[in-house]
Amino acid sequence: MSVFVVALLFALAGALIFTLIGLISGTDETAIMVPITLLVILLGAPPEGVFAFFMAAVLSKHLTHAVPTALMGIPGDTTAVPLIDHANTLRRMGMPHIALRKMISGGIIGAFIALPTAVLLGQFLGQFADFFKSSSGLIFTLAAFLIAFFSKGKWASILAIVPFAFFIKGLDTLSFSILDKHLSITFFLGIAIGPMLSDILIAASPAAKKAIVRDKPNEYHLAPETKGWKGYFPNPFKILTKRQTGFTSITTFISSLTFVFSPVGMTSLMGEIVGSRTKGAYKKSTTSLTVMNGVTESTYIAEAIIPLIAFGIPLSPVALGPASPLFNAPPVFTVDPINNLHTHLTTFDFFIYGLIGITVAALIAYPFSMNYARKASVLVLKFVSQEAIVAMFIGLACLLAYHEAQLVGIVLTMTVAMVGGLLNRILGIGAGVQFMVFYASSYIVLKLFGF
Repeated sequence: MSVFVVALLFALAGALIFTLIGLISGTDETAIMVPITLLVILLGAPPEGVFAFFMAAVLSKHLTHAVPTALMGIPGDTTAVPLIDHANTLRRMGMPHIALRKMISGGIIGAFIALPTAVLLGQFLGQFADFFKSSSGLIFTLAAFLIAFFSKGKWASILAIVPFAFFIKGLDTLSFSILDKHLSITFFLGIAIGPMLSDILIAASPAAKKAIVRDKPNEYHLAPETKGWKGYFPNPFKILTKRQTGFTSITTFISSLTFVFSPVGMTSLMGEIVGSRTKGAYKKSTTSLTVMNGVTESTYIAEAIIPLIAFGIPLSPVALGPASPLFNAPPVFTVDPINNLHTHLTTFDFFIYGLIGITVAALIAYPFSMNYARKASVLVLKFVSQEAIVAMFIGLACLLAYHEAQLVGIVLTMTVAMVGGLLNRILGIGAGVQFMVFYASSYIVLKLFGF
């Protein structure tokens, strides 16, 4: 079977899996994408298939996350949080279906603009790869402070960098003394599932659960299904106005270049800039939603591709979170020495197999969301338990941790998840900061303590 066909099949799998997962509200990208991508890599998928799978997964997830965001007023995932206010405005007007159409149409445009932009920028920045590789420890440390400063936790995130680095290095030293090898996947998984596990811990604590107890089930009122186009596959350029298409094209291009900044931050920033230049509640909300979901796609795609092509080390929030297995998934991919997609694929490969991934996702997730959003939402609300989804991903993380280090791996993953998850939920120290500190921990401890 040719590599092209294999990549196509993996893209199809990624699109189908994450089209369905995106319908489930509150699913964190890192927590769901890291375990599944790791599983694909460790099962022996070729590099081309891994990349096509990831690109299809990213686009599919961020198209269908618009369904709970627009129709039910609850964020589909972390990057959907900035879209809630504008989505709720249209829900109050009785037009959640309009919000949904605008959001996912903007997402399609953003993805196809981001791919070539990111590939070209990655190729250009590749000229400086030797500097970045030789200075990776210092760069990771500086980047940790930069990302911490712009995170929700800000000063708390900055103050936690050295203690968290000491914590990570201490666990690494302890596990090495037991297993005689350094672990990586278990740390990734712990940081990834931390927010999920922290929710369970809070619910299990009599002292803390008062904040999350509800007196009655939530109620959601879904608008009737309406369709304003012929056929199964609508034209996104006809769903959007020329002004919305123009704004989306410009903002997604700009956000594709700013690969070191938070996707949530860029989504909020671009939405506010465009919203401030648009008058009228309806036009402002629809235009902002279009732009924001487009930026969500462009930042995720660019922040994964640019560091992969240029450096081979994760130097962006997305590369440190959902895309981290593409850089480091021992024993298949490693960052020290660099042996990952950066070394296995050419720049042209990244474009071709990335194009396969987002094209397959667009052909599956886009028409599905446009035609069956309401029916799918009803099925999810009635029959899918969010607790079961959380348990499934924690179970998958335990499986992968056991594969790397048996019982030690599971205990280490749970330890990192408890600490990291509570830091995330309570202090706002996000997964991006924690991943960056993980990479910088050896350098920080060495410089401060000589160990």
